Amino acid sequence: MEIAVESMASGVGMRKNQTLICAPLMADTVDQVVNLMHKSKATGADIVEIRLDHLKSFDPHSDVEKLIKECPLPTLFTYRPIWEGGQYDGDENTRFNALQLCMKLGADHIDIELKAANEFNKFLNGDKPEKCKVIVSSHNYDSTPSSEELGNLVARIQTAGADIVKFATTAVDITDVARVFQITVHCQSFQVPIIAMVMGERGLMSRILCPKFGGYLTFGTLEAGKVSAPGQPTIEQLLNLYNFRLIDSDTKVFGIIGKPVSHSKSPKLYNRAFREDGFNGVFLHLLVDDLPKFFDTYSSPDFSGFSCTIPHKEVALSRCDEVDPVAKSIGAVNCVIRRPNDGKLFGCNTDYIGAISAIEDGLRENGASGPVSPLAGKLFVVIGAGGAGKALAYGAKEKGARVVIANRTYERAKELADIIGGQALSLADLESFHPESGMILANTTSIGMQPKIEETPVPKEALRHYELVFDAVYTPKITRLLGEAQEVGAKIVTGVEMFIGQAYEQYERFTGLPAPKQLFKEIMGDH
Repeated sequence: MEIAVESMASGVGMRKNQTLICAPLMADTVDQVVNLMHKSKATGADIVEIRLDHLKSFDPHSDVEKLIKECPLPTLFTYRPIWEGGQYDGDENTRFNALQLCMKLGADHIDIELKAANEFNKFLNGDKPEKCKVIVSSHNYDSTPSSEELGNLVARIQTAGADIVKFATTAVDITDVARVFQITVHCQSFQVPIIAMVMGERGLMSRILCPKFGGYLTFGTLEAGKVSAPGQPTIEQLLNLYNFRLIDSDTKVFGIIGKPVSHSKSPKLYNRAFREDGFNGVFLHLLVDDLPKFFDTYSSPDFSGFSCTIPHKEVALSRCDEVDPVAKSIGAVNCVIRRPNDGKLFGCNTDYIGAISAIEDGLRENGASGPVSPLAGKLFVVIGAGGAGKALAYGAKEKGARVVIANRTYERAKELADIIGGQALSLADLESFHPESGMILANTTSIGMQPKIEETPVPKEALRHYELVFDAVYTPKITRLLGEAQEVGAKIVTGVEMFIGQAYEQYERFTGLPAPKQLFKEIMGDH
């Protein structure tokens, strides 16, 4: 490992862990690979994985020599066969010869699959250069086995002569990652170098948090989408979005819990603020299917706080040990804190503060003035009866507005309207609903969110009766609903304003520090 760590000391700024970032290089020609090597170094990689199986033509002697000679970073050579998810479809003897040649010519690491390791060891017959570390790897593209099975797998990999253990499994559920963290920590305690990844979006956490648990390396791609395994982030994301170099064993873990969740800008907001405040935390995208199972699995104090989005805000409330009275009234939480002293979960709701403040500011910009809320007496139409809909309905009612709930399912609209004392409509009714002009419309559903940006909850013509239209969706910033509202002369308030507003209180609850309001506005300014 010394060779890799020494080589990367320049140009990466402060570093709190020794986990390497490995760039997988897949190209048709050797010259293309060499170009990618230099790009990898410039981007911030510590080591490159050269995927020989992706080369369209390969002359082992001249090509390997050139690749090693011209590489500005430590090397890992992989010649992955089709039966382990790679591209190589030839005989094993040819493959083993190429890998042995890599070792003799100065490769820092080679990767051999567990299924082939014994045959490869016989082939080498003890002729292994001291400098080259052998990674013995296993890939499961279907699931993540039990802790016991993973422990047995690691033992088999060690027995096969591994200098470094590597396995990659597939996340069926985000809680699968916890078993891989346990194995990583166990290996670390016995000084066994390990690369343990969980593939797929639900496994993303394994790739970002491996420095916290002592992983040898993680994979980061040069370009989004050009991955050697499902779920790999880019090097740029690891370094600049997730502050990968600053993660250590004491790092507190936060995240946005949702389904879908990859669109969320929360990690961009919080991680930049954590870095600038010197707060030892990391904020992740957490694709969660089963919220109670997630909370039960990640019960360590190190998993310190969570933002909750669609569809988990109401279930989150039911799983909290203590709930803020306002959130209880709303019936949904969007922020969950794990108390450090006893591990209990505390839930609160910052949605209504962020959204209502943004809408009030919009009305004031439109000419409203006076000591009372500009919402007082207004007819306030909320689309959606989920967690965010409840929050906005509650907030508008508190400000003196007359509230109408519109929902695809009328029964759910009626249920919420009865609780807060308002009127209920089906979403279809909104097209012809205009008892007065100067109304406020607030969409709290995901209608119009990427990738379905052509969708809108209300026809354009119906928007003429509204003074202001708000959309909680912020990807894209200007949804079809907002674009059409603007065209008919309504004032619009984007979900970005709500997003920033609700984040202030969450940040303070997460960190105990004042929210960097100006920084939040700057970060989201280019969105």
